[in-house]
Parts: sequence; C-alpha cells; structure tokens
Amino acid sequence: MTAAACVGIIGTGWVGSSVAISTLHSGVAGELLLHDARASSAEAEAMDLSHGSSFYPAAKVHSAAIEDTLRADAVVIAAGRAGKAGQSRLELLRDNAALIRELAPRFAGYRGIVVLVTNPVDVLTHVFQRASGLPPERVVGTGTLLDTARLRQILGRELGLDARSVHAQVVGEHGDSEVVLWSSATVGGIALRDWPGWQGSQEAVLAEEVRTAAYEIIKRKGATNHAIGLVTAALLRWMLRGESRVVTVSRVQPATSGLGDVALSLPCIVGAGGAVSVLTPAMDADEQARLRRSAEILRKAIVEVGAI
Repeated sequence: MTAAACVGIIGTGWVGSSVAISTLHSGVAGELLLHDARASSAEAEAMDLSHGSSFYPAAKVHSAAIEDTLRADAVVIAAGRAGKAGQSRLELLRDNAALIRELAPRFAGYRGIVVLVTNPVDVLTHVFQRASGLPPERVVGTGTLLDTARLRQILGRELGLDARSVHAQVVGEHGDSEVVLWSSATVGGIALRDWPGWQGSQEAVLAEEVRTAAYEIIKRKGATNHAIGLVTAALLRWMLRGESRVVTVSRVQPATSGLGDVALSLPCIVGAGGAVSVLTPAMDADEQARLRRSAEILRKAIVEVGAI
C-alpha cells in the first residue's frame, strides 16, 4: 500500500495519542481516524493534531465512529484501562478483556489488519481474534517488539554502541514471564557471549531491567506511551507497505508451534497480510523451557477469562 493508507485508532488516551503522532510523522497514513468512548477526547485530539499538519507528511485527521474506522486499512486498538504503579499487566485482565470481547464482534468480516496495543496484549490478542473470527495473521499484538527494543537499547548502552548494531530478541509474554534469547544474541555478527569483556553474570541483571522497565516508568509518570507509539507506527509502516520484516510480535500461534492455543510473541514475517509466518528461533534448553512456561501462564490467563 502507499502513503495514502487509512489508519484508525480506537482509544485516544496516553498511548493512542502517541500512536497517532508517531503514525503521522512516519508518513504511512494519508488519513487518520480517531475514536474514543469519550467523543470529545477524540475530537480534541483530531483538532490538535490537524493544527500541526505543516510539520508532518500530508494527512487528514478526523474523529470517527467505530463503524467508520472499519474502512481503514489497519485499526489500532489502544482502548482500555491503563496499568497502575506496582500492578502487573495480567492484573488488568478482567476489565480490558470485557471491553475487547464487546468490541471484537463489530470487526467480523473486516478486511484490514487489527493491531492490539492494550494490555495484557497477548491475552487480549487471543480474545479479539477468537471473538472477531478474523484470521490469526490479521490480528497482531505489539507483543515483545517493545521489550526487544528496550533490550537492544540497554545492550547498546552497556557496550557503548548504537542499539541498531545489536541483534537480540525477547519472546513469549509481553510481561513478567518474557524470555530474553541470550544464546542467539549477536553484535556485528559476533555472538554476544563471545564479545570482549562480556560476562554471563550481566544477563540476569539486564533481563530484569528490561522486564521491569514499564513498571519504573509508570511509577514515575503514570504511564508508558512514547516508545510504544513509535513501535506501533513502525509496525504499521512495515505492514501497510508490505516490507516483509522479521520482528517479534504477538499472534495466536499455529498448531505446529507446539505451544498450544495461545497468543504470544515469536519472530514473525510481517507484511501486507499481517503476521503471516511464525519463525522458530534458535534457543538453548533453558530458553525453550522458559518459553513453554510463558505459554502456560498465558494459557491459564486465557482460560480465566473464558476465551478457550
């Protein structure tokens, strides 16, 4: 698709508004449709963003009813209750699952791609896909794409390198059971564990920093929004332009994954059809066991809200 793609965003709070501005700056959307349960909030965001139109690639911004967003090439779901300080993503489950279960059937027959951002994103990706009946590849959660970005930034800081020179991934839940794939991490084609001065004792400390990053931000300012806005805009760009990128995003896993009926993050090829192919990365025995445990934690949460 071209830069004239239409993107809808449902939920214009901290996250939705950050997704909106990042999407406009990316140039992927020729039209941006904003919806919120508080209509005045969506209207105000549309007005505010439109006033800055001289400073991003040409695009029209409107507030819209949910039905109007269904003509968009992609719709981002950022609606829901935000996490509180000290609260895990899974503790948000009941309220936000009810909201998603109510919203999803309205997307039955929708032909575009749905991107879930609302937490707990893995469980809600599963709930939305099942309740909407859309193909699994077209219901994509941002998943551990943000955790992977955090990991690369932290490793770049530790190594004194640009984060884009680091190739490392986080898989599994976007949350407390996430798994850092240390065994396959590389820098410039060199295994991280062979990097001069690297010590294995650093891994647990840095993994914990990645895992708790959102909690630290929420404790200080009440929400995380800028990085996830950038992550979501990039994901939209890769899909709407059919770039066939390999990135860690969440989707309901195929039966061949061996992980059961669950949505979680693994490397996927993302493009015009959504998260079209799931890849199995190299993992050592411990990482494989931890990924299975992450899948089981998510499966229990899905059962808890009656989505299986």
